[in-house]
Amino acid sequence: MNGSGSTSGGSGSESPEALFFPNQRKTDGIDGKALYGALKSNDALRRWIVRSLVAGIVAGGIGMLTGEWRVGVSFGLIALVSVMVWSSRRESEIPRWRKPSAAQRRTEAQLKVMKQLGYRVLHARAVPGGNGQIDHFIVGRRGAFAIDSESWDKRLPLRNKLEKLYHGRFSKNERIDEALEEAERAAELISEELGRDIKVRASLAIYGPGMPWDSHRLRGVDIITGTKVRKWLRTGRDRLSETEIEEIHKAAEKALPPRY
Repeated sequence: MNGSGSTSGGSGSESPEALFFPNQRKTDGIDGKALYGALKSNDALRRWIVRSLVAGIVAGGIGMLTGEWRVGVSFGLIALVSVMVWSSRRESEIPRWRKPSAAQRRTEAQLKVMKQLGYRVLHARAVPGGNGQIDHFIVGRRGAFAIDSESWDKRLPLRNKLEKLYHGRFSKNERIDEALEEAERAAELISEELGRDIKVRASLAIYGPGMPWDSHRLRGVDIITGTKVRKWLRTGRDRLSETEIEEIHKAAEKALPPRY
């Protein structure tokens, strides 16, 4: 009786939507990661359909022109591989609604190559205790790194004057200090997670203005020519084992939550 009464009372308090659509879930508590995973799966399927169509059109067209189906198939496969390479360079691991900047995408494209060399990479990570964001956190054999990617006006020169960075007549010291603070806070949080101290090397990858250096350390932060990120990563002085790399990567995943 009590069970029946409870059920009846519960039904009476339900909204009309719940009565007519009993299988519909409330969206208030929806899991953002699950939603992103579903959207990403749909995007992947759509990309494969487009790639297959392109390859099929090329194969059919070449086959008809040459009268040789083998030639058509060969060109179709070449087209498929070409489209895959082109799209992989444009695709971002940062969700679309986060709208990564052009500078972040350019750095991310370089880091995809480093991932193939054993580096672990995280993108768009929040730094608890502040409002900052680390655009790219990387850990590899040469150490742990935090990179913020910036696109500045190429018409204005970039220069170091008395340990101060100027973009034209505008001082960029505040931005440098922010990058250093983010990296130091990240090192602190990851060290707490691991139970031992680690260092995180701070940097700004600058796209746009020409610089007289590939990388230059200023106020505790490496100022990098944007296109030289991979070269800079190899300048680290640490020597981490595969076990240490994996431990730091997992600790960073916990200590630095994603911004989406």
